[in-house]
Amino acid sequence: MLGATTTAAERRAKFRELLGGDQIVQFPGAINPLNAQLIEQTGFEGVYISGGAFSAAQGLPDIGLTTLTEVAQHGRAIAGVTNLPTLIDADTGWGEAMNVARTVQVLEDAGLSGAHFEDQVNPKRCGHLDGKEVVSTGEMVKRISAAAKGRRDPNFVIAARTDARAGEGLEAAIDRAKAYTDAGADLIFPEAMRDLSEFEAFAKAVDVPILANMTEFGKSELFTTRQLADAGVRLVIYPVTTLRLAMGAITEGLRTIRETGTQESLVPKMQTRADLYEAIDYEAYNEFDSAVFNFSQENHR
Repeated sequence: MLGATTTAAERRAKFRELLGGDQIVQFPGAINPLNAQLIEQTGFEGVYISGGAFSAAQGLPDIGLTTLTEVAQHGRAIAGVTNLPTLIDADTGWGEAMNVARTVQVLEDAGLSGAHFEDQVNPKRCGHLDGKEVVSTGEMVKRISAAAKGRRDPNFVIAARTDARAGEGLEAAIDRAKAYTDAGADLIFPEAMRDLSEFEAFAKAVDVPILANMTEFGKSELFTTRQLADAGVRLVIYPVTTLRLAMGAITEGLRTIRETGTQESLVPKMQTRADLYEAIDYEAYNEFDSAVFNFSQENHR
């Protein structure tokens, strides 16, 4: 009730614990705070906050149009209502090395547990589109070094994403991952892998955990957690899944209302009022309010 009951520091320590464990963990993408609460209540280990989903929810393409301020505010709202660790998409860090360091501190202050930075040029593109361009390895090393030096909580996770597989090939992307790890990355995010063997090659090449992006309609097949775990993956994200589920249902519902003039046939598919109130712990807010505002003139005569 009234948000998360654990501190940001505790959630960061939990993220470190998960990454250091021997089990694969799942971080579905949350498009808003209520979504994050449902992720926690369903039993997942963490929450992912996608830049692509956030951009889409603003009616914008995923090409780096959202600002640090907007993303941090979005992340703060989500991190504030869940006891799960939160990993946020920080794109290219919103500038040069000093900007990246400040980005980490802003995200720390917002209560996030970690962030990933990518090696694309600005303006960036969705990781599963063609035509991506990457900066030099040296430039990305500066980004990761700045991120690692900028954090104040050593448990804040710095993840390095490489989009080099598409344009430079697998071996070059692995070489980049090694350099990013040496620069201070705690987690490697190889984007748009073609098959399980490529995830496995990354996992064998670096001594930090590997993240797999299981986004729909992308370059990667939708592998199961067991398949990914066998390939050496420690963390799997589903960045836009909840947005796509919601938008599909909304589109169907709007068409039904337009065609029939009523939403009656849609009601069985909806979250009920009771389920919503349970998800947001409505009763606990009522109890809290009643316990605080119990003043009456009779009691003070």
